[in-house]
Amino acid sequence: MNANNPVATQPSATLRAVVGLDDQPPRLSESVLVMVDFQNTYRTGVMALEGADEAVEAGARLLARARAAGIPVVHIVNDGGENTPYDIRAHVGAIVDEVAPVDGEPVVVKQVPNAFHATELEKTLTALGAAPGSGKDLILAGFMTHMCVNYTAQGAFCLGYRPTVVAEATATRPLAAPDGTLVPASTLQAAALTTITDLFGVVVPTVEALPA
Repeated sequence: MNANNPVATQPSATLRAVVGLDDQPPRLSESVLVMVDFQNTYRTGVMALEGADEAVEAGARLLARARAAGIPVVHIVNDGGENTPYDIRAHVGAIVDEVAPVDGEPVVVKQVPNAFHATELEKTLTALGAAPGSGKDLILAGFMTHMCVNYTAQGAFCLGYRPTVVAEATATRPLAAPDGTLVPASTLQAAALTTITDLFGVVVPTVEALPA
């Protein structure tokens, strides 16, 4: 083994550990649920995700728990414009039926992966009593793990929130790496969640892993 290029035998310390941030999942009763881009476009067609149906089922269980606990729920949708896979005026861009909003649950429209950028999300959360530093954690679920979930978690962290992602309620798709090799959806999923846990937030594996 080259001393200048040792083979790693164990994981490096996370940036969260280095800067003294904890990895304890939040209590559901002390949080706000943010449902990110649970749109029909991710179930069929050009943007279909691997494991989308399973993630929607988990998202529905998470949403049911949040409603039963009486905590605020915010829905996010990505608007790509008319005649795109993200046309929120058409069925393809609508929120899937299993996790559709009910009266009183705000819907925030975004146009970039970070749901805080140029949107009403921070204002909406503040109105719900969840301003940065309020002590309210954010629980994130939705699509796609490596894109909008990842960047919304980063955006939340940079504003002073403590986001937590529910892994089973997220999904992504296989992509080509810059060298042309295939990156399986499972690999991209793991990489995205690992990026979040390195600094930006906590990841729990299942809905049931969130303490009440």
